[in-house]
Amino acid sequence: MMRSLWTAATGMTAQQLNIDVIANNLSNVNTNGFKRSRVDFQDLLYQNLRLAGASSSIDSQIPTGIQVGLGSRPVAVSKLLHQGDYQMTGNPLDVSIEGNGFFQVIMPNGEVAYTRAGAFKLNSQGNMVTSDGYMLEPAIALPGSSVDISIGTDGTVTVRQDGQTAATSVGNITLAKFPNPSGLQSIGRCLFLPTDASGDATTGTPGTEGFGTLTQGALEMSNVNIVEEMVNMIVAQRAYEINSKSVQVADDMLQIANNLKR
Repeated sequence: MMRSLWTAATGMTAQQLNIDVIANNLSNVNTNGFKRSRVDFQDLLYQNLRLAGASSSIDSQIPTGIQVGLGSRPVAVSKLLHQGDYQMTGNPLDVSIEGNGFFQVIMPNGEVAYTRAGAFKLNSQGNMVTSDGYMLEPAIALPGSSVDISIGTDGTVTVRQDGQTAATSVGNITLAKFPNPSGLQSIGRCLFLPTDASGDATTGTPGTEGFGTLTQGALEMSNVNIVEEMVNMIVAQRAYEINSKSVQVADDMLQIANNLKR
């Protein structure tokens, strides 16, 4: 009887984590470049009360045994990196990636991080930076007299300075890709770090060698689908509820057994 209590408890614990992940997805529904997560579950050990294939007599064997499962557990929280919708902003420093790839930025500790959020700004030196002030890698600096900024689909950044008619190239935005992008480590701020599971980054020019192209004046929105997350939340809530019912039923049965003798 105690086995069912612990088994149902594992289901409640698993669904609690599921709700935590869903809540994080919903809270980032308006976060540019955000990628939703999904919890993967697996069943736990089984207790063999009767082995299948064991002999029941000299000339016969048991066709089906008795196995009792001991619950479930979350085994992974996967990032789903499919493309989000686009929002046209008209801001010349807003850049979205159409296809595969990540922008590269330099962290304060000198480490390279990766992001899909392309809402860039200019710092006091004219460098293109993220909203947290992290510089693009490779660095791209715009002259202070720039009046027109153009970012091509291949990442070429050109500007026209005040008083001039010809455009000047000031740098190129490169992208990075990974053998297993789902293995990247999320560190917040829509940034990712490589891990042994993700593999090493390969950099290249947008539009070549499997890299996506860039679109100026647009942002990639979160890939969270509100309706899908709401359905998942209802399913998780009901699963949590039914596991709690299993705990109550097991407790009632223990109470009946306990009251057999007074």
